[in-house]
Amino acid sequence: MILLAIDCSAELCAACVYDSGRKEELGRSVLVLGKGHAEHLIGVIDAALSAAGKAYADLDAIAVSIGPGSFTGIRVAVAAARGFSLALGMPAIGVSVLEALAAQARATKGAGSVLATRGFGPDDAAATVQAALYDELGGEAYPPSVLGLGEAVELATNAGAALAGTGATRIAAASGGSLPVVLDASAADILFYAQVAAGKGSIGQKPSPLYLREPDAKPQAGFILPRREG
Repeated sequence: MILLAIDCSAELCAACVYDSGRKEELGRSVLVLGKGHAEHLIGVIDAALSAAGKAYADLDAIAVSIGPGSFTGIRVAVAAARGFSLALGMPAIGVSVLEALAAQARATKGAGSVLATRGFGPDDAAATVQAALYDELGGEAYPPSVLGLGEAVELATNAGAALAGTGATRIAAASGGSLPVVLDASAADILFYAQVAAGKGSIGQKPSPLYLREPDAKPQAGFILPRREG
């Protein structure tokens, strides 16, 4: 299966082409962006296909990062994946940031169980983190959730888990250094989205954004237009 993977969940706009039969990455393109994923994603995909020597017609499936992460970036990527799926008649496969982080941690650091995390909330007093626990085979042992700092420490400690993601360092410090940090990154390398998707196969629901928190940006009440009646 020739699979295209895309990720716009954080500061990266990334795509790669992966041959699941040969377990080989054929080409990639990655841009570091603060914003503007919608404007750059198609160009990044075209560059990855060019590097791989492939065309859209060669693809068998598309994998997409569904979050948690940037609300706008996730929606851009998921909408693109579903559009390509419809236009090209191929399956779209959703992969969460957390399971891709766990896969990279296991592959690069030899970790077993992994508590994959995505940032702490803007209110430090709340001390909550988006996290999920995966076993040594990549199975979901605890589903993606918003956890308090103490809950995250307890979950990882009980599972003997290593830590990955942007919440890893803080959780490790709260554990007194008893929990190892194996990967400190906001998103996994694009290759791991492709590998996780290949392992899932092409059967399943259409990908949808995974949001565990409400967006930080909210409309200001003073700028809301009154509803017109009739």
